[in-house]
Amino acid sequence: MKRFTAQTADPDTIIQELLHGGGAVAISGLFSPEDVAEARAIVMAHSENEGEKVTHFQGAAAEEGKINLQRRVWNLLAKGEVFSRMAAHPVLMDILRKFLGTEFIMGSIAANRILPGGPGQEPHVDYPYWDFHKPETHPVGFNGSFPMNAQVSVILDPFTAESGATAYVPGSQKELRYPTAEDRFYERCEQMLGEPGDVALFYGVTWHCAMPNRADHDRSAILIQYLPKWVKPMEDMPAALPQTFLDAANPDMRQLLGLNYPYPEVLDAARAGNTEGRA
Repeated sequence: MKRFTAQTADPDTIIQELLHGGGAVAISGLFSPEDVAEARAIVMAHSENEGEKVTHFQGAAAEEGKINLQRRVWNLLAKGEVFSRMAAHPVLMDILRKFLGTEFIMGSIAANRILPGGPGQEPHVDYPYWDFHKPETHPVGFNGSFPMNAQVSVILDPFTAESGATAYVPGSQKELRYPTAEDRFYERCEQMLGEPGDVALFYGVTWHCAMPNRADHDRSAILIQYLPKWVKPMEDMPAALPQTFLDAANPDMRQLLGLNYPYPEVLDAARAGNTEGRA
């Protein structure tokens, strides 16, 4: 996986790698130790004693009775200002405006905490492609030649081979389909290794999964999903946030929450007049 820093993270170079190269890049040291410590403390506090939360691609873990070793924390924007800073980091915003369009939105921001002994995930692709194991439910000719997703993992604990760093198959984003057993994912995969504060940025049609955590420490990350403005978000974040948060949102956060894009709208009740077109 090609590595960049905040200073070398050229958007055009990274986009070329996401679309036509390996499908994933790393940006080293994007977040400070202070930001990482603050985010991690909040995640730990909200995942220590809560009951199970909705999660994905963990069918085998559920069957083995180990799903409690993988914990999600949702609605992070309401749990600490550090998560707003992470979601709208200028380096990420610059890359994503070129990758997904200048008015892109955020579809989800959550924490994924895998405890020691936690199993890995099913190899998969991400929302809105994540149910492409049922291709008949998608439009004919649907393909990954233009992106409808970007995924960011902000690493909070060391991502090593032992701790279950995210595995992916380089180049698998070039053909949109769900991985099968015949694809020999585990024989071909590499891992998104990194240290706390690093970021893994990848195109969500790249085949990937969390690997089993065989270390003696947690393997936690903030998972942020970004989408073009017209893709239905996975999380209804505005509905989960207090009105005070929405009222105080800066322009970047308003964009990320989809507040600048009015659709779907009850057009029979909308203000009269021409609302779209060049003129």
